[in-house]
Formats: sequence, structure tokens, C-alpha cells
Amino acid sequence: MQEISFESIYREIFPFWEKISDADKEYICQHSCDATYPKGKNIHDGSECSGVILVRSGSLRLYMMSEEGKDITLYRLHKGDLCMLSASCVLEAVTFDVFVDAEEDSQCCVISGHAFAAVSKRNPDIRIFALEAAVSRFSDVMWVMQQILFMSMDRRLAIFLSDESARTGLDTIPLTHGQIARYMGSAREVVSRMLKYFAGEGIVEVSRGGVKILDKKRLRQLIV
Repeated sequence: MQEISFESIYREIFPFWEKISDADKEYICQHSCDATYPKGKNIHDGSECSGVILVRSGSLRLYMMSEEGKDITLYRLHKGDLCMLSASCVLEAVTFDVFVDAEEDSQCCVISGHAFAAVSKRNPDIRIFALEAAVSRFSDVMWVMQQILFMSMDRRLAIFLSDESARTGLDTIPLTHGQIARYMGSAREVVSRMLKYFAGEGIVEVSRGGVKILDKKRLRQLIV
């Protein structure tokens, strides 16, 4: 990708772009790369500063993993979303490990974490942006924790299906029971039992192609 392309992309997504010097703009662009990740690829394993990742197409999943190998999805990133938690050298206050995988074949722009950190030290606007971007994602993480700790399984599943339908604009959620369980931080068997109950109530239809929402009104009633 040509440098001018990075310039055009960053001008659109970074509110601080016009406030920094031309030299710093050039430095960020020079330390950027166009990366393609195949589905299932681990992008960040928590052990190093992988950089600031901008999703141009596809989807990424951020998650934490226990010592026993059990993982919990914190949030997912789609086209236009930015990942700051993969750049621990930028956000020194982030001391826990997160992992990032490509959910789909994904095209991303990646800015070197060390380069981004170096420029941010000279520009308070960049530090503020990075902090605000991280804080907004922590809100997503807290929402996940709230669901896991305090909500019933039927409500959590209803929220997930409703959110996925709203995001994609489709009534059919093309995910397996295992994928849904992974995103919700639950067990596949638990999700399967709850989907079977939903199907028995006429709320959804379950097939190999995924989960089709049949009764949105009743699904919303479970959320309230």
C-alpha cells in the first residue's frame, strides 16, 4: 500500500491527525503496514506490543485466557474499528494479557506500537485519543462481565442474538453453537440446551446454517 493511502485513511479515523506535525504524520505512515490475516490466525498473543490495529475488512476477536486454557471473549472488532489493547507499549497502564484472533479473513492497517508511542509522547492529543479509545472498550468489557455474573442464560442469549441481528441486518445468525458459546463465555452444551428451548417456544429455528430468529417480539421480551 502506498504511503498516501495511509495518510488518507488516518485523516478519516484519527481526530488528532490535523493537529500533529507533517513529520509525525510521515513517521506514522512510514511505520504502518497493510496486513492480511487468514481466518483463525492468532494476531496478538499478549506477549509483545503488536501495534495499533485498524480493521479494514473482516472481523477480529479479543479475548482473555485462563491458565487452564479456557477463554472468554471481551469484544469483537469489525470494519472501521480500532484495537488499542494490542499495543501495550502505548497504554502502559494495561498490565493484563489479551489475545487477538482473526474471526474471518481480515485486511488491516497496523501501526508499529513503538512508533505510535514515540509520536504520542510528543503529542498530548494522541495520548488522549489512545486513552479514550481504550476506555470505550473497557465499557464493552464491563458489559460482558455484568452479563456473565448477573444475568440469566436465557437473557444473555437473547441479547446476543438480538445484537448480532442488528449488527448484520439479518434474521439468520450464521454461527455454530460452539462459536456462540465462545462469544458469550459459556459452554456449548449450555447454549445448545437454551437454543433448543427457544426453538421449542417458536422464538428461533436452529439448523446447520445457523440460528434464524422467528419471533423478534418475544426475543425482546426476554431482554427486558
